[in-house]
Amino acid sequence: MEVNAIQQMLSRLRQVQEDLQRQVNSVTVEASAGGGMVAVKMNGQKQVLDVRIEPEVFAGKDQEMLQDLVRAAVNEASRRVDEELANQMKNLSGGIPGLANMKIPGLF
Repeated sequence: MEVNAIQQMLSRLRQVQEDLQRQVNSVTVEASAGGGMVAVKMNGQKQVLDVRIEPEVFAGKDQEMLQDLVRAAVNEASRRVDEELANQMKNLSGGIPGLANMKIPGLF
């Protein structure tokens, strides 16, 4: 392989990395559980940004149910972040063979 070709590929990889980081920073997902009784908003770095709990949940005073709903909403939000980032990775890496199927530690 020519040195120019390798340099071009490395340049493209750097661009993809920068684009991916911008995408991760811009991703926000929301997921809910219990028919919307608990909703969680999460960013691309899987940090929980917001938790919303409907007042009716507290009326039942069922601590275990609330814990289950929060856990389910957080897990679903995490899955949605993974899915969104994987889709964006496919779009960003279209020109680089094999990169779309690559697992990046900490992201997927």
